[in-house]
Amino acid sequence: MNNGHHIVVLGAGYTGLFTAIRLAHRTRRTSVKLTLINPSSRFVERLRMHQIAAGQELADHQIPHLLAGTGVTFVQGTATAIDPKARQITVDGADTLGYDTLVYALGSSTDTGMVPGADTHAFTLNTPEIAGRFAARLTEVAASGGTVTVCGGGLTGIEAATEITESYPGLDVTLISPDEPGAMMGAKARAYLCGALDRLGVTLETGARVTKVLPDAVELADGRLVRSDACLWTTGVTVSPLAADAGIATDDRGLILVDATLRSVSHPQIHAVGDAAAIRMPWGQIHGTCQSGLPTAQYTADTITRLLHGKAVKPFRFGYFHQPVSLGRRDAVIQFTKADETPRRLHLTGRIAAAYKEMVSASPLTTYRFSKRMNVTTIVSKGGRATRKPAA
Repeated sequence: MNNGHHIVVLGAGYTGLFTAIRLAHRTRRTSVKLTLINPSSRFVERLRMHQIAAGQELADHQIPHLLAGTGVTFVQGTATAIDPKARQITVDGADTLGYDTLVYALGSSTDTGMVPGADTHAFTLNTPEIAGRFAARLTEVAASGGTVTVCGGGLTGIEAATEITESYPGLDVTLISPDEPGAMMGAKARAYLCGALDRLGVTLETGARVTKVLPDAVELADGRLVRSDACLWTTGVTVSPLAADAGIATDDRGLILVDATLRSVSHPQIHAVGDAAAIRMPWGQIHGTCQSGLPTAQYTADTITRLLHGKAVKPFRFGYFHQPVSLGRRDAVIQFTKADETPRRLHLTGRIAAAYKEMVSASPLTTYRFSKRMNVTTIVSKGGRATRKPAA
């Protein structure tokens, strides 16, 4: 074991926090030093941000409390530069922190820079503060009988639209999407989802692409204007430019290029996890979700531990297992999938699906608590035959 080794984890989202806690447990009998850097002391439950947007209050989980007893040092600040040659991180543009191994877990956020007006006239679910401001605006819109638009028909947009309409019955909510909501699901699960949207009164604008967001409307590609007194933007993904600016090899979206062991192809002392990494399986590239993120964190913590012990490391393997989508607090649809996320026949709906979705949303915090004392697994599927051969 390489004692005195300093491991720094950048980002305390789902993946970064899990990596730090698991590493702390696995290296507890050594002199390895662990530091976790994050701009906020609050742990953000991204799986529940749509609940905040609908006006619900969530528990305030503080990162120092979640780390209590692990020995991990928490630094509240923003990483503003990385010097891979010197192995140093600049925090808040001033202080520097050295590292021997770096875990890059800065994650992603909703991109409002692709459509004019989205950055100034639309809200996102990027932080609890922004979601809270949307919730305040939502109260005003509901009181005046206005209209809300949710742009993006992916799982986040669906969850937000249904949560809002359930919380504010009668409010005019329009979900705008170029594709049919739930298009990635099987026919029966998709039909149930669309039925729930209809039952809740969500107006669908499918096959529609937003070209501009205005103060009181959104403009579609066909020239139509859809009234919008409050716009929630849930489509598009962007990542921090920190890695690319540091000269770390990235793809055209800024994701760190990694090898089969999730180490940077240009700087092997840097490990990338979650949706900050361009991770390929034989069936394609993993997209950023908590479902895939936690396994990358678990794998990386175990990989770093093995490397410190001088042991060999096997390639990362992962397969998707399900697509859980809440449809308000009392309803949901769960589509079970193959490793490449194509749908299987099995799906769940209704209250049992809602209970399943709540279990999924609550599982990270439970995992963190148990991981302080034991090695808890978050890998439901390694992909079976679909991932036995390495990606091209």
